[in-house]
Amino acid sequence: MGIQLGMITIDCADPRGLATFWTKALGVEVDQDYEGEFLILHPAAEGGPVFAFQRVPEPRAGKNRVHVDFGTDDREKEVVRLTGLGAKKLDEHGMPGLTWTVLADPEGNEFCVATQQR
Repeated sequence: MGIQLGMITIDCADPRGLATFWTKALGVEVDQDYEGEFLILHPAAEGGPVFAFQRVPEPRAGKNRVHVDFGTDDREKEVVRLTGLGAKKLDEHGMPGLTWTVLADPEGNEFCVATQQR
């Protein structure tokens, strides 16, 4: 027996509002809505990661201990698109062969968008 990834759940103050950002960012739809308290998005691809958003009473504090990384062939274009949807650009980093931009969603949850140079 082993474990497998079931879903990535993000704590937030407004699950429906945050789901609106992420459905547009990922090009998916809400699959399940439990009275606005817990929402599950439909995965972008069969067997792909599932994102969920759950209401919590406390605000986000400090830096994320875990974040999601996305890859793309055109990082700059995606950063412009995501900031247009409401993300905030926080920083850019690079090392030989890899460049990434750190962003925050509308509730401040950090994620990265990277381009790998080959």
